[in-house]
Amino acid sequence: KLGNSDLFVYPITFGGNVFGWTIDEKQSFEILDGFTNAGFNFIDTADSYSHWAPGNKGGESETIIGNWMEQRKNRQQIIIATKVGSIPGTPKKSLAKDYILKSVDASLKRLKTDYIDLYQSHYDDPETPIEDTLEVYDQLIKSGKVRWIGASNFSAARLTESLETAKRLGLPLYQTFQPEYNLYEREGYEKELEKVIVDNQLGVINYYALASGFLSGKYRSEADLNKSQRGEGIKKYLNDRGIKILNALDQVSEQYNANPASIALAWLIARPSVTAPIASVTTLTQLEDLIKAANLRLNTEDLSILDDASAWE
Repeated sequence: KLGNSDLFVYPITFGGNVFGWTIDEKQSFEILDGFTNAGFNFIDTADSYSHWAPGNKGGESETIIGNWMEQRKNRQQIIIATKVGSIPGTPKKSLAKDYILKSVDASLKRLKTDYIDLYQSHYDDPETPIEDTLEVYDQLIKSGKVRWIGASNFSAARLTESLETAKRLGLPLYQTFQPEYNLYEREGYEKELEKVIVDNQLGVINYYALASGFLSGKYRSEADLNKSQRGEGIKKYLNDRGIKILNALDQVSEQYNANPASIALAWLIARPSVTAPIASVTTLTQLEDLIKAANLRLNTEDLSILDDASAWE
C-alpha cells in the first residue's frame, strides 16, 4: 500500500527512464509485457524522461507507456506514477501553479489517459510557496486528473514543512517519497529522511535501487565500465566499501541461487520503511532478477551480512 492512499502495488516499481533512451518502443513494449505478465503493476516515469538522449526533448518515456497502454487496453490494471518540476534541458525546477497546470495536461496527453494515479513533485522548488503547489494539486485531485500526490528529492526539513503545511491548511498530503537509496547509498536516506517517512506513514519508492547497475555485480573494475551507457556513473562505487558490498552480495547470492541484483533488491524490500524500490531492465533476462527479488525472503543472518558490509556509521 502506498502511504495512506488506496493504491496497492506489487513490491517492485518499474523505472521508466530507460524508455526512449537505452531501449526503443518495440523493446519497451516487450519489457512492459514481461513485467506485467509476471504480476507487477506499477510504473514510474517523469515528464522529463528521457530528454538527455540525443535527439530527445523529454516526454518520450510517457509517450511509449501511453502507446503501450492504448494497444494493450490495460489502463485500469496499471498504476502510473509520473513527475513534474524538472524543466528539460535546463537546471531549473518549477512547482509553480501555471507550470504544473500546463505540464499535467501534456503528461495526460502523452500517457493517453484522463488520470494519473500518483503525481509527484520531481524536485523541490524553493522559489514557489509550498501552499501554492499544494493548492494546484488540490485542484487537480478535485478535477479527477490526479488521484494522489508524492514528492521526490526533498530534504527532510522541506518534506516535513510540506506535510505540516498540508495539514494546517487542509490541503492534500504527499503519500509517497522518492529518495536515492540502495545498499551503497544509505546515509542520505537513513540519517534524517527515514524518520520523517515512518512518522508520517509515507510509502517509499526509492530510485537507483541497484546503484545504476553497480549492485548487479557486473562492474568489478574500471575495465568493466564500458559495458553499458551508464558505466561512467559507476566509477564512484569502485572503492573498498563498494567491493566489500559486492563480496557480501556474492556470499548471500549463493545461499539463494540468485544473482546479486535480486539480493540487493530483496534487501530493500525487507526494509520496513521501503514500499517498492524502483528498478529498470533492458532485457527479458534481466527481468528475471526482478521477479526473483519480489519472491525472495532473506533470513536475519543474511540481512545482517548485507547490513554490516554496507554500514555507513
